[in-house]
Amino acid sequence: MDQKELFENAVANSKTLPAKPDNETLLRLYSLYKQATEGDINTENLPGMFDFVAKAKYDAWLNLKGITADDARRQYIDLVSRLSGK
Repeated sequence: MDQKELFENAVANSKTLPAKPDNETLLRLYSLYKQATEGDINTENLPGMFDFVAKAKYDAWLNLKGITADDARRQYIDLVSRLSGK
């Protein structure tokens, strides 16, 4: 399997993890997914001041700025693998 297939499998597996990850891990999964699929975040669309969930997601993704899609996919695959115990 190539990396894109492994990534797609990891995305599917992330929906059937044995236990729900904590919020920090969920943010990591979200940000790695976004970096892998869309690249660097568009910093012109800031979340609302009182939208704390959107702000947390924004910040998590912004922290990955500059990481390549391949590296983000690899990190996502590794994280899902650890979370699923495989």
